[in-house]
Amino acid sequence: MTALLQNLAEMTTHRDHLRLEVSVLSTLQSLNQGRQVRALELFAEADTPMLRARSWTAQGQVFSSPHETLLDPQAIPLSSLPELARCLQLHHSSAQHAATGRYTLWLPVWLHERVHTCIELTQARPFSQRQRSIIEGIFQVYQNYQNLLDYSERDALTDLLNRKTFDEHFSRQIANRQSDPASAGQQWLAVIDIDHFKSVNDRFGHLFGDEVLILLAHRLRAMFRSQDKIFRFGGEEFVVLLNGLSQQQAHEALERLRVDIASHSFPQLDHITISIGYANAQGGQAVQVMGQADQALYYAKEHGRNQVRCYTTLAAEGALQTQIAHSEVELF
Repeated sequence: MTALLQNLAEMTTHRDHLRLEVSVLSTLQSLNQGRQVRALELFAEADTPMLRARSWTAQGQVFSSPHETLLDPQAIPLSSLPELARCLQLHHSSAQHAATGRYTLWLPVWLHERVHTCIELTQARPFSQRQRSIIEGIFQVYQNYQNLLDYSERDALTDLLNRKTFDEHFSRQIANRQSDPASAGQQWLAVIDIDHFKSVNDRFGHLFGDEVLILLAHRLRAMFRSQDKIFRFGGEEFVVLLNGLSQQQAHEALERLRVDIASHSFPQLDHITISIGYANAQGGQAVQVMGQADQALYYAKEHGRNQVRCYTTLAAEGALQTQIAHSEVELF
């Protein structure tokens, strides 16, 4: 019991979702050395709900995937686990599967009525009532603390990640890619700004402006993948970290977003447009990359708005030389 309390105390010292996840897996696995414990990530691939292991236990240790990839060969369709699929559909707190010598318990992590992660426990014997009680107690502490962390990281209006969490996510993803140089693709940082948003607030008021921001946040979540991180930086400015894409793929993804927003019907406004500037985030510091993406964004706004511009391309074409020569680079 003392060891369990120490594990719980250690679990709540973390300020990072992944480290907290590793900690709870270690705690659950320590209760039964023969038990396998995994954290499964839910994501969509071609509109199909999928599952993949993000963290797992093996030989008494916990391992985590060093980076996220879209086409994971180990991923499986959610439909292949019908008990879990039904659990998520009905918003239940747990699901079980029983087979000779293999008994599995799933505990979805519900955050804001959504599930992105599910804890899976597998052992050779059925789960006793006492085991279930201890496991669910530990899991409840974990889920409550996950909710607290998530609340501190989210923008209150749009429920996107907020600005103060950006540096942490940026640094972690760069470190992940540096630890695995062979991983395909690159990382790109895009700054997204609503065109003429001040006129929206002036004409309809800030409450209506907030509704536009909420609707835009919904479209951003729908247009990007689970491994792409979306932030609201304040006002009408949003930032997206795109992972594992070539420059052409990143440009195509951002262009799809621009077209989607331009064709989407917003209440009263009918239509709005966005301007996007993006830069290669590979190996650069957050301040430097943000400055480059912002230069590309300003170029887009100064040359007609409603377009996607890449800092690397503009710099190669010499389009930004005038700005730099006149010391018009904005410092962060």
